[in-house]
Amino acid sequence: MRYGIFGGAFDPIHFGHLLLAESCLRQADLDRVVFVPTGVSPHRSGKGTYHASGEDRFNMIELAIIGCEEFLVSRCEIDRREPSYTIETLRYFKKTFALVEPELFLLMGADMFNDLPNWRDVGEIFRLTEPLVVHRPDSPLPYFEALNSFLSQENLEKIRNNVIQMPQIGFSSTYIRDKISCGESIRFLVPKNVETYIKSHNLYNS
Repeated sequence: MRYGIFGGAFDPIHFGHLLLAESCLRQADLDRVVFVPTGVSPHRSGKGTYHASGEDRFNMIELAIIGCEEFLVSRCEIDRREPSYTIETLRYFKKTFALVEPELFLLMGADMFNDLPNWRDVGEIFRLTEPLVVHRPDSPLPYFEALNSFLSQENLEKIRNNVIQMPQIGFSSTYIRDKISCGESIRFLVPKNVETYIKSHNLYNS
């Protein structure tokens, strides 16, 4: 089984996230994409730095992927008390899906990919997974040469040839939160049931 691991704040999840997951699912011939809302990020001071709780972000993803059998959502990071490093998450999925001998693929934008040399245990990350780099028209180009010391030229060329293309999406979670705080509509930016959840739980209001 080929699993794409898609981590992020998803604060809130929106159609851009779903389109990225769909692009990777189709272009890389994945069997499943697992959304992993971040818990305690090593790059943030704690769970309180998110605008919605881990539980709310998880619930919104569940609502967003209703009817999409290839999409799953995991609690593994929001239930973890310690900072969630990518390597720990990959070890978790390698063990969890062990019975189906999973091939893991790490979904990421070019900006995240270019920062990979600074991640914890990056060598083991590449032993456990293969990055799927998503290139958007408005994003920086992937800098593959930065990984020369971690990967063979053969493996680097494989990643280079598997770059995922997706249409430009001109909005972000920040943009959506700002519109909500100003009392503006977010219709057609997020799935309808996510919009309803945000309103009923009074999320992102200033």
